[in-house]
Amino acid sequence: MPRFAANLTTLFNEHAPLDRVRAAADCGFEAFEVQFPYDLPVDDWLAARDATNLHVSVINIPVGDLLSGGPGLASVPGRQGQFRAAVAEARLYAEALRPRCVNLLAGLLPAKCDPADCRATLIENARYAADAFAPLGVKVAVEPINAEDRPDFMIKTSGEGIALIDAAGNENLALQYDLYHMHIMGDRLSETISRLVDRIAHIQFADAPGRHEPGTGTIDFLEAFRAIDDSGYAGWVAAEYLPSRRTEDTLDWMP
Repeated sequence: MPRFAANLTTLFNEHAPLDRVRAAADCGFEAFEVQFPYDLPVDDWLAARDATNLHVSVINIPVGDLLSGGPGLASVPGRQGQFRAAVAEARLYAEALRPRCVNLLAGLLPAKCDPADCRATLIENARYAADAFAPLGVKVAVEPINAEDRPDFMIKTSGEGIALIDAAGNENLALQYDLYHMHIMGDRLSETISRLVDRIAHIQFADAPGRHEPGTGTIDFLEAFRAIDDSGYAGWVAAEYLPSRRTEDTLDWMP
């Protein structure tokens, strides 16, 4: 079976943020990730990590106003300075926590913005982030987000993600492949994982529809996990679902 990580932004919300690290370890996870760990000092996260001997799979680069309905930072012309400040903040956390990857969220297409200008800005920012994290040995992963949940997201499909990476032309860029998002976008998950495995730095999952735990939707996770194993993928596979009940009661999918 794959090496599983727990996304502590979505899982174990019954516990305080730092206590989720111990909860994940007690449930058999080997790694954890946090979308945006920046509300707590990095030393606190480091102490929680060291107390459990878990690895850190992913943290996200800060996204500005994306979570409050704005377009974010990465694709907005004129916000390059804010994006670089976000990279600097993420780099401080990455230096301490040593995640395998940081996630670059492309954000939304801003209103009244030329899509070509936004794409050029995203390519420029992706190159900058890739160069910033390369000395740490940390990959920068680009995550496509499905068009049903985020109709105006800049990168919606695995093909668009690969096209962005190729346009940026930096070896430290790779794909973050989320089974939930890409199933909604019509990917044949097993086939795509096999075909793109050399381009994928991180995998996440939730069932679809609903974004809950495996078994609540239509994704065949036995087939998907088998495909990940057969592909030779060596990274983390992170549970990033919204538990339908207490997290510890939703882990029947784990071996």
